[in-house]
Amino acid sequence: MPALYILIPIALILVALAIWVFFWAVDSGQYDDLDGPAHSILFDDEDPLHKAGVDEAQKHTSKDKKDA
Repeated sequence: MPALYILIPIALILVALAIWVFFWAVDSGQYDDLDGPAHSILFDDEDPLHKAGVDEAQKHTSKDKKDA
């Protein structure tokens, strides 16, 4: 029983920390571009134009936002 007096506050602190990290990630834009990495993997990293996939995804994303 005394272990619960330690484990419950630790669990609450961990949950609060996880919630804070999640909201920090959302506020800092970590989830803004979900299509860019998916398109970027199709291009060779050595290719200087490999950013084209990211640009293409951004065009589609901005087009989708305008349609909505």
